[in-house]
Amino acid sequence: MDYRIEHDSMGEVKVPADKLWAAQTQRSHENFEIGVGIETMPGEIIHAFGVLKKAAAITNNALRPEKMTAEKLEAIKAACDEIMAGKLNDNFPLVVWQTGSGTQSNMNANEVIANRGNEILGKKLLHPNDDVNMSQSSNDTFPTAMHIAAVLILEDKLIPAVEELVATFKRLEEENEGIVKSGRTHLQDATPIKFSQEISGWRSSLEKDIELIKRSIEPLYELALGGTAVGTGLNAPPAFSETVAAEVGNITKKPFVTASNKFHALTSKDELVFAHGAIKALAADMMKIANDVRWLASGPRDGLGEIFIPENEPGSSIMPGKVNPTQCEAVTMVAVQVMGNDVAVGLAASQGNFELNVFMPVCIYNFLQSARLMAEAIRSFNKNCAVGIKANKEKMHHNLHNSLMLVTALNPYIGYENAAKTVKKAFKDDISLKEACVELGFLTAEKFDEVFHPEEMV
Repeated sequence: MDYRIEHDSMGEVKVPADKLWAAQTQRSHENFEIGVGIETMPGEIIHAFGVLKKAAAITNNALRPEKMTAEKLEAIKAACDEIMAGKLNDNFPLVVWQTGSGTQSNMNANEVIANRGNEILGKKLLHPNDDVNMSQSSNDTFPTAMHIAAVLILEDKLIPAVEELVATFKRLEEENEGIVKSGRTHLQDATPIKFSQEISGWRSSLEKDIELIKRSIEPLYELALGGTAVGTGLNAPPAFSETVAAEVGNITKKPFVTASNKFHALTSKDELVFAHGAIKALAADMMKIANDVRWLASGPRDGLGEIFIPENEPGSSIMPGKVNPTQCEAVTMVAVQVMGNDVAVGLAASQGNFELNVFMPVCIYNFLQSARLMAEAIRSFNKNCAVGIKANKEKMHHNLHNSLMLVTALNPYIGYENAAKTVKKAFKDDISLKEACVELGFLTAEKFDEVFHPEEMV
């Protein structure tokens, strides 16, 4: 491999000749061989750095044109645009398990932008610290990148995925209106319910989750940028905070604003804890929905068998013809991962000491993984399972009319205790509710038929 020599304040370092990073990135790459190639800094954070570095350069040009010249600005903007387009991803090798402030990833961005900008210019004009990092600190850029990345993934990826599944459930509600089936509580037979009502419960849960996620996004619009090292704004010009937040908003088309208190913005991650709680709520609901679907589809002969779901792949290496509810299983595993991530996000957020939180990379890594996995699992579940759900009307009808809990309809006529006696006799003697009720003398056959209408119990 060919190398070139780069230097920083600690001296010279050999860097691969075909890479755009420089000395500080190389030091981190060599000093933190933890999860290399697997747990690298998320792409969403790299994209966010492209956004904020471009916004900072535009702002510096407006406020400090003598330092951030038009020539420098155009080169930085061009390099940042390439980062945002994902063209320079191979130049961001650093792992999550590095300094807790994310300093080395900030410098990775600074070095790549400076070197790529200089390539574009055809001369060495940009310096990673003096130009690309102008008016900034790792301590305010990394939390800013966290918020930008969180907002973008929630609004542009997770919420749309949930909305697609909501639309599928709305269609299924309409298609299954009027089909009555047995309800179930405690995994035991309960009074009847329309299948469309059951689906509406799934749909409403997801709509509530979307509402909660949207509420949680509001605090994430506040950006730490402008706080610099400890929140005081040292080395940033007046109006930098407000102007750069507006520029981030222009680039992303999101309503970002500057954080009202930078001391809080640098050290506290409560907004991310709150937002991840909304993701966890979605995970909990998706766990419930996926479990309902696989229970209802269980069988094909010895389970509930009340719905059919798409058969996507063979389910066993030894049992021919077996097909499993694999999309449901994927969703439930993702839900478990999200619930585990919630612990990591919360613990990381609790580790703000004095003027800085130094658990930021692990915090955002788990946050973004949760949002990404939930979005992808929901899209997969919708595409490969939910859209193909079909009611097994015959099995639903059989289970409904075989349910002993239909006796609840008799309570007003024979009383709770007599209804309980009817159920117990029917179950013990393996006879119908009607036969048990008549044999016990609680109702005549004619009166039973007059008051007993399971389809009207919904």
